[in-house]
Amino acid sequence: MTRYLKTAIILFLISAICTALCAIVNEITAPLIAGNIESERIAALEDVAAGYSIGAETAVNDGTVNYYIPLSDGDSSAGYIVELSTSGYGGAMTVIASYTSDGAVMEAKMMANSETPGLGKKAEEPWYMEMFKGLGADSPLPATKSDLNAEDNAAVSGASITFSGVSSALIAGSEFVKGLGGAV
Repeated sequence: MTRYLKTAIILFLISAICTALCAIVNEITAPLIAGNIESERIAALEDVAAGYSIGAETAVNDGTVNYYIPLSDGDSSAGYIVELSTSGYGGAMTVIASYTSDGAVMEAKMMANSETPGLGKKAEEPWYMEMFKGLGADSPLPATKSDLNAEDNAAVSGASITFSGVSSALIAGSEFVKGLGGAV
């Protein structure tokens, strides 16, 4: 009995020490991780701003649109940046896109995702979002792979669910921006 009690106390002390060390490491690294995430978000906003001035963020939380930020060129409205939530094959995805006031995609960038490397992860590459640029105002955004030309269709082959998620998010963002209009 004494042997079991001694072993239990030793295991308890090892667990307590490990827990304390993990808490200390978390306390040190959590602010650094949060800072890195915010730096990546700011860099992504600057990437999609297309050279326009970035305004103040307004929360939306409608299921797809998380927030929007007006873009301006001096005193005139140039469009909006919208953060969009969607889902792909690997689960939740976040896309940041900029739109003209009439809903045309200016730039888009995939942020958080858990897509399959070599397939769905292609959406992180700059060329992937090029197939959406300029669409959404007068020309509709592609809703399915069959709406793409043969070259783009082949490029997204094997990642239909990722494409559908990105496309549906960008379409929702375009419709949201059309609803906002040019008022900043």
